[in-house]
Amino acid sequence: MLYVAVRAARKAGDFIARSFDERSGLKIQEKKDRDFVTDVDKKAENLILNEIRRHYPDHGIVAEESERTNPNASIQWYVDPLDGTTNFIHGYPHFAVSISAWRDGKPFLAVIHDPIKDETFEAQRGNGAFLNRRRLRVASAGRVSHAIFASGLPPYRRRTQMDSFMKRMDVCMREAEGYRRGGSAALDLAYVAAGRLDAYWEGGLCAWDIAAGILLVQEAGGIVTDLDGASVDLEKGDVLCANGILHRQFLSLLKL
Repeated sequence: MLYVAVRAARKAGDFIARSFDERSGLKIQEKKDRDFVTDVDKKAENLILNEIRRHYPDHGIVAEESERTNPNASIQWYVDPLDGTTNFIHGYPHFAVSISAWRDGKPFLAVIHDPIKDETFEAQRGNGAFLNRRRLRVASAGRVSHAIFASGLPPYRRRTQMDSFMKRMDVCMREAEGYRRGGSAALDLAYVAAGRLDAYWEGGLCAWDIAAGILLVQEAGGIVTDLDGASVDLEKGDVLCANGILHRQFLSLLKL
């Protein structure tokens, strides 16, 4: 199954990379306020879904741009064909294909592919996490003051969510060494797994944004919970990840 996922991710990634240099004819739709989709998202997703369905027609699929299929199947695939669409539209080369498979509510396979850098992050439960076949480990920083963390920015129209975000961001910015906002939750999680970021937290994401990255971080030795320290609920979409020491420290900082 990992081979199928990697093949699907790279096939979609090749198409996205070619399209990135031909954005003048890009067809863009606004699904909701500041949430965009392009014809590239849709075509890339079709490439992925066709690959999965060809091999596993009875599996369930939860994909960003398509209707959910086989919701009662024990194996569910979570597919984000282009995480970081806004970056893609603006020519900012930081986005990824994200594919994962969960069995009975637990992740067991994950692939995040950056088509511009040609980096493929992959993991299988119990077998570790890898970047282009090189084993990954989360960073070893032991103090928030020495940590670089990432987070996203919720839509300003969601006033309650924005207020909570600003309170959490204020305390983290005061304590941490630095902050990064990449614009792709999938890559933020992959970067924690690779030790490029020390921690990442965000609230209100979609299941396909985080389903693959959760396993990557876990298999790289990190801890992944929601913002209260409980198991991640994909439907709620709140996530905090770091090594064990930093996770406890950030968890304390993020309490409202």
